[in-house]
Amino acid sequence: MKNKRLVASALFACAAAASAVELPKIPTDSIAVKKELLFSDDFQGATPSPLWHKVVPTFAVEDGALKGTQTRDKNILDASGKVKVKAHAAVHGLMLPTKDSVVEVRVKLAGASMIDVEFDDRAYTNAHYGHICRAQIRTNGVTIIDERDGGMRNDIRAMADDPSKKAERAKLLLGRQVSFPAKFAADVWHTLVVETVGDALRVTVDGKPAGYLKSSGIGHPTKSKLEFGVAGKDGYFDDLKVWNAGPAK
Repeated sequence: MKNKRLVASALFACAAAASAVELPKIPTDSIAVKKELLFSDDFQGATPSPLWHKVVPTFAVEDGALKGTQTRDKNILDASGKVKVKAHAAVHGLMLPTKDSVVEVRVKLAGASMIDVEFDDRAYTNAHYGHICRAQIRTNGVTIIDERDGGMRNDIRAMADDPSKKAERAKLLLGRQVSFPAKFAADVWHTLVVETVGDALRVTVDGKPAGYLKSSGIGHPTKSKLEFGVAGKDGYFDDLKVWNAGPAK
């Protein structure tokens, strides 16, 4: 019995070590140098900037913050039983072209299961809806996704409907998404910073390194839109700032 316990303990340690190795090392220092401030919004003005536009309902300015509430929380079927409207996070868009940038925003998860900062290029047709990359924060950690060359790439996305392509699809998705475990309180404000430089994306939360991914799709040169998403009920954004950036030396 003792030997079995020792073997089990050793296997657990090996598995934990392997899992740790799989996570990219997060650079301690910033990968970006801020240049000019491109946009800021503290959501105190009576009239929102014309750069903002609705993507997926529902967002509203409330008590000096931008509140997102997912209202498309389940699939809606037509008379034949086919999906007419798919469940989708609430999304608010900002027409702000960038290549390399620093996005800083205070967020509060409150009743939301996820809040994210997303980069898109609607003119890019090789990925679904021009999705490029995104950083997500949940109460249990941070996820970074290369969508352009990952799950939203047209051919890879099509494989999801073909069980025979499961292994091939999984292989193509290797290295395109990573999740870093952490604990974030839902009822307090957190400062989320998303840096993109070349094909690297780094996340800090409350000034501490929280996520990092280096993947080809992140390096897309024409990130024409910023989008902010909320899954679940009542996630908040405030004090948004976006800078053009260059690589840190």
